[in-house]
Amino acid sequence: MAIMRLGRVQLRCPNWEKSVHYYKNVLGLIETARDENHVYLKAWDERDHHSVILEKADSAGLDHLAFKVENAEDLDYYEKKLIEYGVQEVDRIPAGYRIAEGEAVRFRVPTGQLVELYHEIEVVGNGLPLVNPDPWPDGLVGMAPPRLDHLLIAGDDVEGTSNLFMDVFGFNMAERLVTEEGEEYIATWLFKTNTPHDLAVIKGPQGKVHHVGFWLDDWNEIRKAADLMAKNDVMIDAGPTRHGITRGLTIYFFDPSGNRNEVYTGGYMCYPDSPTVTWTTADIGRGIFYFEGEVNERFTTVFS
Repeated sequence: MAIMRLGRVQLRCPNWEKSVHYYKNVLGLIETARDENHVYLKAWDERDHHSVILEKADSAGLDHLAFKVENAEDLDYYEKKLIEYGVQEVDRIPAGYRIAEGEAVRFRVPTGQLVELYHEIEVVGNGLPLVNPDPWPDGLVGMAPPRLDHLLIAGDDVEGTSNLFMDVFGFNMAERLVTEEGEEYIATWLFKTNTPHDLAVIKGPQGKVHHVGFWLDDWNEIRKAADLMAKNDVMIDAGPTRHGITRGLTIYFFDPSGNRNEVYTGGYMCYPDSPTVTWTTADIGRGIFYFEGEVNERFTTVFS
């Protein structure tokens, strides 16, 4: 029984038309479907039908995040484990509730976010053949990230959400930020694949999201992304810079609705036997932005 990866996020977008244009033409995701209130998108090297759903809404923020499981039977297994663990809100979402998807299990984590598990989704491919492919398909636009990479969610009970993902789903903790006394988690970076964080959790306003991270292949792509942001009047929050935590290279910026995005590359490989790296608040500036050694106020106070 296994979670394979972060599969999708659904973001609320009050600035609807500009947000759809931005995600398709500036960030460079590919539209695969739409209905009256949603647009379905994928990064170019993802084979499933979608990884990002934009929702027409009155306020910005996260509707839910979802992980893809390896087998359909995993839904029954994890549903039982969640109930036994004491999670109160565990529901089934029927097949066809969203375009191109089968059924899902939905639950709420202690930091307040809705999370889903799913297996069945239409496979549309990445635009390349499975025999003798080129490195990338023609027609890519914008920053063109190859994949959705991670999410940073916020809430009061960082330890509770972190423990749930580790105890129920077998996530591991790559890094953590603790108080000077070491008694309380301020943030954790959790992984199920080989990246330092498939999901991160930070102390903050309940049920909110700090950012959605997309992968780029190298530092040159990060630099090109910064040029595209400047060219298209995208509000940059921080970067280009490097993290001490995860060692990744990064830029943070906002979509037209106020949801923070990140493009990210680098970092290091993680394995189940990798030790957890601990950071304390005394060195948090260098941990978050290694070059600058300090964090701007907006980065620590703005969530959606």
